[in-house]
Amino acid sequence: MPVIEVRDLSRKFGDFTAVNGVSFEVEQGEIIGFLGPNGAGKTTTINMLCTLLKPTGGSASVNGFDVASRQDMVRRSIGLIFQDPTLDERLTGWQNLQFHAMLYDVPAAVFESRAKELLEMVELTDKVKESVKAFSGGMKRRLEIARGLLHHPKVLFLDEPTIGLDPQTRRHIWEYLVKVRDQERLTLFLTTHYMDEAEIADRIAIIDHGDIVALDTPSKLKAMVGGDVVTLCTDDDERAQRVLAGLGVTPTKRDDGLRVEIDHGDRFIPLVLGAMSAATPPVTITSVNLRRPTLEDVFVKLTGRAIRDEEADQMESMRRSRMMRGGGRR
Repeated sequence: MPVIEVRDLSRKFGDFTAVNGVSFEVEQGEIIGFLGPNGAGKTTTINMLCTLLKPTGGSASVNGFDVASRQDMVRRSIGLIFQDPTLDERLTGWQNLQFHAMLYDVPAAVFESRAKELLEMVELTDKVKESVKAFSGGMKRRLEIARGLLHHPKVLFLDEPTIGLDPQTRRHIWEYLVKVRDQERLTLFLTTHYMDEAEIADRIAIIDHGDIVALDTPSKLKAMVGGDVVTLCTDDDERAQRVLAGLGVTPTKRDDGLRVEIDHGDRFIPLVLGAMSAATPPVTITSVNLRRPTLEDVFVKLTGRAIRDEEADQMESMRRSRMMRGGGRR
């Protein structure tokens, strides 16, 4: 039986549909990732599964408990790490863990051994008696991970868990999480817009404007792009496109140049160089890049734009909205 079952789940805010009838299942011990830009519906989905928001339509169950009618049982069986810090900075690290244990009725004897085990794993044993106010961002996130695992949840929800952290800290955090997953068959439900972080997942759901547009393993998703990705920068993109059309190729014009998805990109590049040189007048190629497909390429193929472009559009819309309301500069 799947540990998470979702059927036609939706959520509206007035006339705006944040999540549009999504359906999926997650098996025990699986790492499932929701990949998409801010505002795509990732956090809204997690909030419904964690009983923080009521669905507008459809149904969902976590650990066999319906998220609408068995909220208390869902909450007791899950852990949750929010985007924003939720620690009490007036307390020490140990006191934060004690308070969490009290809320979840963790017996004192179990708490002592479990807390020490988790603190050793996240390398905070020597710091746990200090005030959380003095912790770095990475230390706070590691303590939140220990807290979220304290009551032995079956599912740990992580909403953008490493946002704002440096790459080394992000890598260490995922080493801890994967270790616990392997030891305890813990299910991890992750939302992210970091491509490298999404690669950790066993399966990835690409979500855009509230819809799941693809759900599969990272390797199978990238196979959708097909072949290599070749990016060309030229002195005349319009003429370069006509030259590529003569080679039977239709490029995609983007800010970073003309992008072509093609098998055997290493063989294709010499053909392009020759064709551009033979054009009248010649088209100058200022740079050429060859790489294997990424999850960003998958998002572009499925939605027609990059995640970073979508986020930039959202930030600009928010800026304009604030200006119209008289909010001034950010």
